[in-house]
Parts: sequence; C-alpha cells; structure tokens
Amino acid sequence: MKKVKHAILSFLGLMLIWVMLTPRDMQEIVAGLIVSALVVLLTLGMEPVLGDVRLTPKSLWYGVLYVLVFLRELLVSNLDVARRVIDPKLPIKPGIVKVRTKLQSRIGRTLLANSITLTPGTLTAEIRGDYLYIHWIEIRHEDLEGATRDIVQKFEKYLEVIFG
Repeated sequence: MKKVKHAILSFLGLMLIWVMLTPRDMQEIVAGLIVSALVVLLTLGMEPVLGDVRLTPKSLWYGVLYVLVFLRELLVSNLDVARRVIDPKLPIKPGIVKVRTKLQSRIGRTLLANSITLTPGTLTAEIRGDYLYIHWIEIRHEDLEGATRDIVQKFEKYLEVIFG
C-alpha cells in the first residue's frame, strides 16, 4: 500500500512541477504525463519515501500550518542572526546540543532535520535513532528537554500529524 501511495504522490508532484515550469499546451501536458509516468515506473523498486504521508483533511491543514510556522521561524531566525552579526560584541555561544524527536517515519525526521538546518543559527549535524545533534549558534539550554523544546517542538507537532 505504501508503494502505491508513494507512486501516486510522486506522479502528482512531478506533474505539478511540470505544469508550473512549462507552457500549458496539450503537447507539453502529454509529454509531462509520459515523463512523470516513466520516472515513477523507474523508481518503483526504491524505498517508498512518500508512503508515510498521511492524506487526511487534518494532515493537509497541518501541512499548510507547518509551512506558515516554518516561514515565521525562518524570518525570526534570520533577523536574530543578522542582529548578532551587526552587534559589536558578537553575542554567540555556539555548541552542539542533543535533542529528542518523537517522529517515527524517516521522511518526517528528515524534514525536521532539514527544517532545523534551513533556519539560520542551527544546523543538524547527525540523526541517531530518536536523537538529533544540532549545532546551535547560542546554546540556551544544555539539558535535553530544554533544547528539544526550543529547537524541535515548534516543527514536530505539525510533522507528527502529517507523517506520524
């Protein structure tokens, strides 16, 4: 079942990208259908990455909310890093912290790690089991719970509904 869901979502995603990037005439759409179908057929034997995506109204709504939360965090962290750069004292206390995630799916953990890395001031260095090792520009909490709360939980509650 996961492979079927993965194939359908892959095909729809590829078609969406194709339609957004090409002129909208019938020949281009047919070419997009063929190319998308070929890509999906060639990747059927691979791990079904998109098989963990939940397709419910709640998960779709949380997907929209997740994008908005990510954009807000991106803006806030950009402003924070810019403030640190122009401050003559350069107020940083960098280090690597260990945080825990409740996400069970590989794609959910990967998206969480990438979301953390894409927000300035943090960088996911490694994922080991339930733990992520994050380079943080200013360590505010050295304990696992505090660092998890500050870095992970703002993204995790949405990703948990989308991916489990």
